[in-house]
Amino acid sequence: MELLQYIPGFGNLAFTLFTFVVALLVIVAVHEFGHYIVGRFSGIDADVFSLGFGPVLVSRTDRRGTCWQIAAIPLGGYVRFRGDGDAASVTTDLSGLTDEQARRSMHLAPLWARAATVSAGPIFNFILSILVFFALIMARGVATEPLTIAEIPPLPFEHELRAGDEIVAIAGLETPELSGFSAFANQLPVEAMLDYDVLRDGATLSVAGVHPYPAIVSGVAPDSASAAAGLKVGDVILSADGREIAAFTDLQAIVAAAEGSPLQLEIWRDGTIIGQELTPRRTDLPIGDGGFETRWLIGINGGLWFTPETAAPSVGEGLTYGLNQTWFIAKYSISGLYHMVTGQISSCNIQGPIGIAQTSSTVASQGLFAFIGFIALLSTAVGLMNLFPIPVLDGGHLILHGWEALTGSPPGDTAMRILMTAGLAMIITLMFFALSNDVFCP
Repeated sequence: MELLQYIPGFGNLAFTLFTFVVALLVIVAVHEFGHYIVGRFSGIDADVFSLGFGPVLVSRTDRRGTCWQIAAIPLGGYVRFRGDGDAASVTTDLSGLTDEQARRSMHLAPLWARAATVSAGPIFNFILSILVFFALIMARGVATEPLTIAEIPPLPFEHELRAGDEIVAIAGLETPELSGFSAFANQLPVEAMLDYDVLRDGATLSVAGVHPYPAIVSGVAPDSASAAAGLKVGDVILSADGREIAAFTDLQAIVAAAEGSPLQLEIWRDGTIIGQELTPRRTDLPIGDGGFETRWLIGINGGLWFTPETAAPSVGEGLTYGLNQTWFIAKYSISGLYHMVTGQISSCNIQGPIGIAQTSSTVASQGLFAFIGFIALLSTAVGLMNLFPIPVLDGGHLILHGWEALTGSPPGDTAMRILMTAGLAMIITLMFFALSNDVFCP
């Protein structure tokens, strides 16, 4: 048997595992550091800060007595505070402690200190997301006014536009401010080539150019028909089922009309035309009112065929973008969960570790910026999930702290054991459900 034939598969598996572990460890490290640092400043000592579970690979104890360690199973992490019996913060025997020792333990510290320490993990996840989105928009920049071509990629079309051209009008319509450009493009004739009026070297010229939004692939959605078919960023779809495509809207109409039937695409890639069959998939998409709609999609994003000149936004604009992106993810995560519970969208939208690993690999293959953005998205989702009011999770602990604030005492030991067991059972059930989705959902 020729073993070399299996090397690409092993390489793909290694890349998938690597990207998944990197994404997970970054998110877990930030989450647990939030618990640790706020606990420390709240006067609660930490005995162990661990990335991973199981046998310890590397460890070091600092001058505060905290053991920092990396363990063999990189599927999470934990902070074990003084007085914790295990990584789930189950109370150990605290009798015989001095007042000072009791104050520095997790379970005998003031209620405000415990609540702040618990809530810090999810909050740090949200902060990570905001800062990552902020950094991405600052690095990428935003298109400048007026719309000016910075770079032109290779295309299967002949045109007369050049880098540095300032676009004044297209097909006789004056170009608007960038905020209204998408709506403006929808008013243009759906033709492969259009007349552009451009300002070049101080003179206004009329030149032939490509429709602003041809069927060029600017992004491939993970777990989509296009990802499965191997479509890549930069591919240009020339036709579908023999029908020529002049603009991205043509492709959208053809995919919608197919209603899940296979499509035969003609694709231009790096100077070569290839054929590829793919089948649109039913996909649940968020819409503006907080709900969802189900559509047939092949899973690609479109965009301008050229790279516009950009400039860094202000710090305020960048932070606003980070906040808006994080809020959008949190909002539609909650909405999606509600719609799944009520049966309005498919429960297959819940992914388990296999699905997340495959998604991280697909996104990472599209570039560093895409992978970093995925980490920010996943960080928001992890922070949100940890706030669910389920015992064992941070949200469950906060509910118990709320009970203590109202009644003056925490639930009794028997009640705590029952609650923690029920919470653990819920988490395990959800994990198995998500894993079954990875295996059985189309």
